[in-house]
Amino acid sequence: MHRFDAHIEENKGRYFDELCALLRQPSIAAQGIGIEETAALVAQRLERLGAQVQVFHMPGAAPVVYGSIGNGGRTLLIYDHYDVQPPEPLDLWSSPPFEPMLRDGKLYARGVADNKGNLMLRIQAIESWLAVHGSLPCRINFLIEGEEEIGSVNLEAFCQNHADLLRADGCLWETGGLNALEQPTIMCGAKGICYVELVVRGASHDLHSANATMAPNPAWRLVWALATLKAPDEQILIPGFYDRVRPPSEADLAALERIPLDDDALLADFGIPRFLGGMHGIERLKAHLFNPTCTICGIVSGYTGEGSKTVLPSEARAKIDFRLVPDMDPAEIVTALRHHLDAHGFDDIAIIEYGHEKPGRSAVDSHIVHAMAAAIRATYHQEPVVYPTMAGTGPVYPVCTSLGTPMTSGCGAGYQGSLVHAPNENIRLDDYWTAMRCMGAFIEAFAA
Repeated sequence: MHRFDAHIEENKGRYFDELCALLRQPSIAAQGIGIEETAALVAQRLERLGAQVQVFHMPGAAPVVYGSIGNGGRTLLIYDHYDVQPPEPLDLWSSPPFEPMLRDGKLYARGVADNKGNLMLRIQAIESWLAVHGSLPCRINFLIEGEEEIGSVNLEAFCQNHADLLRADGCLWETGGLNALEQPTIMCGAKGICYVELVVRGASHDLHSANATMAPNPAWRLVWALATLKAPDEQILIPGFYDRVRPPSEADLAALERIPLDDDALLADFGIPRFLGGMHGIERLKAHLFNPTCTICGIVSGYTGEGSKTVLPSEARAKIDFRLVPDMDPAEIVTALRHHLDAHGFDDIAIIEYGHEKPGRSAVDSHIVHAMAAAIRATYHQEPVVYPTMAGTGPVYPVCTSLGTPMTSGCGAGYQGSLVHAPNENIRLDDYWTAMRCMGAFIEAFAA
């Protein structure tokens, strides 16, 4: 691996410029900005690598970029995405979100941590491997989509129609990096999600607030409806919500016992004095990984600008996500939510569905996890921290679980301060090169 590391060192300047070029291209799935252009850039980069590339276009969907390279006894599927979160609020960025800026060893740009950085370093690692060794010891297939940040709304249909392209001995997931204690991590699953918007309408237009004596206020009605969803003790009050929750297994609980506790580091990073309900330690970690959630992601109604404006709003909206655990079904959650609102007299509130993903999980002792652990030990000189699942969401179910493919995270440049989904998203550049070296060690271990 010394020659592999040396090749990376020799090409750092070019690799850095390549990453910045991808970061400069906006690709905001939620706003439909730059998606086609970014897919073309990704496809071109895979072609330069020497991969056989197919770009799949589906009606109303972002292009799916698929690439295949190498031969060997095992097949590795790499899942990444080229879309990014909206950069707003723009005024909180220290530099423009799509103008990569290197400051104090950190590279700032929207998507640098989630997920363009990991995508590019994995491609570049394979280039360095080929330059040094001439060929790969396994087949590597890339599945790179452009709708992950909006719930991968069309990916499940793609996976069902192209299962033959996805079957593999293991899948390297998009995420990877260091936890709050600066320890490299491995994650073997993801929660599902159900994302909806509640819409309440009143008068045909905003009214003078003096009319509050006789005209309904959608904002109040929305607040009353939201208050029925969750109790102050964090219990979700929708009937049947917890019926299909699979409790953590003995293996899951054993894995928790091996995870170093990072309560103090997380509290400091979040800037809060305590966790919900005073939870700490294993109790907090168990809830974080294995409990479903109901989160108000945003509320808007009436006048929210500076100063005062006496208005009775004509409409109120709230965006809500439900994070789901095995064996919850997002379609059933929407049905239960509809029944719940109707039963409380809120049958006039509309539900707009934005995205569904089922939860997915694989074994913590699979070959691909052992290969990632070996690569981490060789690169970081630490034992990895293995999490049975992540608290976030991705299309693990259609890409991996439904096909029986074990997964692992790893070979990523993220860290606790990456500010993923927030202004000033960043990676530490040294972590980028380390993750690239880890990718080389992972290819070697996976193929063995």
